[in-house]
Amino acid sequence: MKTNKTKQTKLHVIKGDTVVVISGADKGKTGVIQKILLDEAKAIVLSDGTEDKSKINLKTKHIKPNAQNPKGGIVKTEAPINVSKLMLIPKGEKEPTRVGRRKDKDGKLVRFSKKTNKIIK
Repeated sequence: MKTNKTKQTKLHVIKGDTVVVISGADKGKTGVIQKILLDEAKAIVLSDGTEDKSKINLKTKHIKPNAQNPKGGIVKTEAPINVSKLMLIPKGEKEPTRVGRRKDKDGKLVRFSKKTNKIIK
């Protein structure tokens, strides 16, 4: 009998990171990661407001009328975006960078910027 073991993968971004979208309809927009969906390798990114306060990866959803919302209507919400379409902008820097992993002097695995070779906290 097969067992479904989900493999926990380490991603190059974590919750709270500032990222830029590198492909798709929202290419060039920056935002902050609000939530990571590890099983799907996706993240929910909220706009940080530096640009024209536009949302990232907006999807429209039609809502049926109910007790809380008697009229129903159309609601726009942020949908998850694949992490492969995101590039990290380290704190204190303006340019996005690729992320690598290496062990520090204590033997702990840390992320570092491949552009500046500095450790990302």
